[in-house]
Amino acid sequence: MTEAVAISVRPDWQQALAQAIRDPAELAAHLNLPDAWLQTHGDARQLFPVMVTRHFVNLMQQGDLNDPLLKQVAPHADEFIEREGFVADPLAEQGNQNPGILHKYQSRVLVILRGGCAINCRYCFRRHFPYDAHHFGRNERAQLLHYVENDPSINEVILSGGDPLLATDAQLDRLLTDLEQVPQLKRIRIHSRLPIVLPQRLTATLGQRLAKSRLQAILVMHANHPHEIAPELHDACHTWANLGITLLNQSVLLKGVNDHAATLAALSERLFDARILPYYLHQLDKVKGASHFAVTDAEALAIAEQLRALLPGFLVPRLVREIAGEPSKTPLELSPV
Repeated sequence: MTEAVAISVRPDWQQALAQAIRDPAELAAHLNLPDAWLQTHGDARQLFPVMVTRHFVNLMQQGDLNDPLLKQVAPHADEFIEREGFVADPLAEQGNQNPGILHKYQSRVLVILRGGCAINCRYCFRRHFPYDAHHFGRNERAQLLHYVENDPSINEVILSGGDPLLATDAQLDRLLTDLEQVPQLKRIRIHSRLPIVLPQRLTATLGQRLAKSRLQAILVMHANHPHEIAPELHDACHTWANLGITLLNQSVLLKGVNDHAATLAALSERLFDARILPYYLHQLDKVKGASHFAVTDAEALAIAEQLRALLPGFLVPRLVREIAGEPSKTPLELSPV
């Protein structure tokens, strides 16, 4: 009798991730973009690799160089422009003494759980981050537990990256089990772009595991435009919300993408339809290579004022800037920068 051999099958989301587009020529072919676009902008992949899921690409308009989703991921010649104030480490994170751990805010500690992502957003403030020096494995998990246990002021752990949802359900289960043993912890927060660009990552298994945890679970997603809220995401978020998981969204204000109040109002409405609450609207972090996305503070404040007129207060995200060394996000009207 032949002994059965177990075959490992990757989850749907991992299979979809493996099929992501990593070549600007393939992106151009998929969207019927003109050859001139590739010739003009393709070389910017040298500064930051191209990476985008097919789900996200399929939400774009064919042949439209001004598509707001395309602009977020397409390499652009303007990335070569050197602009004063735009630096490789705008939030001064790279001198951290605890690899994988960023303790920037009182009561919360942030973990660089995974260095990769399912999408390389061209405005990403960590596009130059040395993820190789922040590997998070078994030893780092033990160091995190020791760090948290020895600081009773910490009551929340934030999983970040890259993208923490690149970890498997089993890996997240093990980490969550360890964190649940730390008495002072109250919450686990996950910051992820994956649900937007790969909705099937919101698996029933992970949702149910978070729901049964003694730690209150919060998922903070990152959508910038109403076109990103696909039906698959809408349905998955309803399932997770029904499990009692808090769903929030944070956006980045981006020139040519969402720098109009009507666009952001439509985004808030689409988010709330999916049971996601708008949380933050970030002024762009001044990372080298992203200056062409910058919106002036005066424009940002005017947009925020228009949003308050268009939306009920609970759908208006807080307009903030993150300043290196500050103990919290800074409301833009109070920002000295």
